Amino acid sequence: MRELKLDIEALYSKAAAGPYEYSILVDQLPVGRFACESYGVRITAPSTGEQAEVPNITVSIPRIDALMDLLVRNQVSPTHLKDVVEDWL
Repeated sequence: MRELKLDIEALYSKAAAGPYEYSILVDQLPVGRFACESYGVRITAPSTGEQAEVPNITVSIPRIDALMDLLVRNQVSPTHLKDVVEDWL
């Protein structure tokens, strides 16, 4: 599994770095004889070390981008990640 950390300040011009770090998780999902990339998310609170992740949410790049946008704009914490993803799905 690979982890792609988001550069919040570069991606969101009006947003300053918040209390959380957001990452997209990239993994291989077997589909019969083939494999495709699947995407998940991880949120980390550097100040406390708290971390939560939800792997294999989607195989769609636009969908994971939309979810990450929602998480970052609303400063979703590791504690609330699973609830937000369940509601989003």
